[in-house]
Amino acid sequence: MKDQGIDHKTEKVNLGYGLSKLLRSSGIVSFMTMCSRLAGLMRDVVIARFIGADAMADAFFVAFKIPNFFRRLFSEGAFSQAFVPVLAEYKESGNQAAVKALIDTVAGVLGSVLIAVTIFVVIASPLVTGIFAFGFWLEDPEKFSAASDMLRITFPYLLLISLTGFAGAILNSYERFAVPAITPIFLNLSLIIAAIFISPWFDKPVYALAWGVLAAGIIQLLFQLPFLAKIRMVPAPQISWSDKGVVKILSLMAPAIFGVSVSQINLLLDTMIASFLPTGSISWLYYSDRLAELPLGVFGVAIATVILPNLSQQHVSDNLEKFSATLDWAIRLVFLIAIPAALALIILAEPILISLFYYGEVMTPRDMSMAAFSLRAYSVGIIAFMLIKVLAPGYFSRQDVKTPVRIGVIALVVNMGLNIVLVVPLHFYLGIGHVGLAFATTLAAILNSFLLFKGLRKNDIYKPEEGWRKFLVMLFNANIAMCICLYVSISYSNSWFDMVWWERASSLGMICIMGIVIYISILFLSGFRASYLKNK
Repeated sequence: MKDQGIDHKTEKVNLGYGLSKLLRSSGIVSFMTMCSRLAGLMRDVVIARFIGADAMADAFFVAFKIPNFFRRLFSEGAFSQAFVPVLAEYKESGNQAAVKALIDTVAGVLGSVLIAVTIFVVIASPLVTGIFAFGFWLEDPEKFSAASDMLRITFPYLLLISLTGFAGAILNSYERFAVPAITPIFLNLSLIIAAIFISPWFDKPVYALAWGVLAAGIIQLLFQLPFLAKIRMVPAPQISWSDKGVVKILSLMAPAIFGVSVSQINLLLDTMIASFLPTGSISWLYYSDRLAELPLGVFGVAIATVILPNLSQQHVSDNLEKFSATLDWAIRLVFLIAIPAALALIILAEPILISLFYYGEVMTPRDMSMAAFSLRAYSVGIIAFMLIKVLAPGYFSRQDVKTPVRIGVIALVVNMGLNIVLVVPLHFYLGIGHVGLAFATTLAAILNSFLLFKGLRKNDIYKPEEGWRKFLVMLFNANIAMCICLYVSISYSNSWFDMVWWERASSLGMICIMGIVIYISILFLSGFRASYLKNK
C-alpha cells in the first residue's frame, strides 16, 4: 500500500510538471504568435490606409482568400491532423532513420500534388475566380479581371506555405515551437513593405500586395530550413505512394479531406453570397474577422499547437490520466482567455475599428459601422472557435479523424442553411447582409464545439478535474467587473471619429489597460492564482 501511495504521488508530481511544461511551451508560442499578430494588425492598418475598402480591395481579398482556402487541406488542416500522430508513432519507435525516411517520402508526395494543383489554378485562374466570386463575373467585369490576374500571382503561395506548414509540423513534434510560431510574421512584414514602398510603383497599387504574398511564401519556407537542418530533418523528397507511412497518412486524411471539402463548399458559398452584396462587404468581413481571430490566433492556435504532439505521445504511451488532464488544462485556459476577449470585442468593437482602420480618404464612418456589426457577430463565437481548436486534437491525437469530420460536416451544413436564412432578411430589411454570414459562422462554431465536447465526455476520454464550479464563479465575477469598467469608460469618451489618431490610440490603450487590470484583480481577489494552471 505504501508503494502504491508513493507511485500515485509520483504520478501527480509528473502530471504537475507536465502541465507546467505545457504552460511554458504555450507561453512561448503565444508570445511569438502575439508578435506576428501585432505585425498582422499593423499590416491591416497599412492596407486600410493605402487600399481601403473599395472594389480593388475586394478583388485582392478574394485572390488572397482562395489559396488560404486550399491551405486548410494541404497545411494546418487535414494534412497536419493526419501527419503529426503518425510522426509521433515513428518517433516512439526510436528509429531515427525510419523517421527521416517518412519525412522524405511525405515531402515528395505532398510537393508533387501541390505543384500539380498550383499549375492548374494558375492556368485556369478565370475559371477558379468565377467559381469563388460569381457575383464579380456577373456584375463587375473590372473587379473580376483584377481578382483573376492577382490569383495567378498569389496562388503559388499555397505551395510555399503548405511546405512551410509541413516543416513547422516536424519542428513542433520535436518541441521547437517558437520557430513555426514566429514564421507568419514574414507575411505581415512583406505586405507592409509592399503597401508602403512598392505600391506607388504600380498603376493599380493593390497588385503590389499580391506580389508581397508570393514573396512572403518564399521567405517563410527558407526561414525554417536551417532549423530543420539542426535536427537533421531537412527533407530529401522521395515519391512513393505505396510507402507504409504515406498510406497510413492518406487513410487518416481521407475523412478529413471530405470534411475540408464540405468546408470549402461552405466558404465558397460565403464568398459567392458576399460577392453579390454591396461593394465593401468582403472588406468589412475581412477587417472584422481579422480582429476576432486575434485571440484565436494568439492563444487558441498556440494551445492547440502545443497539446497535439503531447496528446499524441500520451495516447501512444497509453497514459489516459495525463491525456484527460491535458485536455482539462487546455479548456480552462481557453475559458480564462476567450470569455474576456469576446466580451471586450463586443463592447469595444467600433472604437477598436476606428482606432485601427479609420482614414477619411479611403475608409468612411459607414465602413467602420458595418465592420463593427460583423465584428460583434464573430465575437460571440470566439469561445467556440477556440474550444474547437483544443477539443479536436482530443480526437486527432488518437487517430480518430472520422468523428470530428462528421461533426464538422454537420456544423457546416447548418452554416450553409443559416447563410441563406440570415443573409436575405438582414440584407433587404436592415442593409447588413454581411452580418448574416458572420453570425451563421458563429452559430455553426457553437454547434461544432458542443458536439466535440459531448463526444469526448460520452466516451470518458475527457473527465473534468475538480474545482470547475469555483473556477467558473471566479470568471463570472471578473468578467462582470471588466464589462462594467469598459462600458462606463467608453460612455464618457468623446466621439471617436473626431479624435486624431494619437488621441484614439491613447484613449483605447487606457481603456484596455483598465479592463485588464480590473479583470486580473477580481480574479486574484476571488482566489485565482497563476499556479492554478500549473498543477490543479
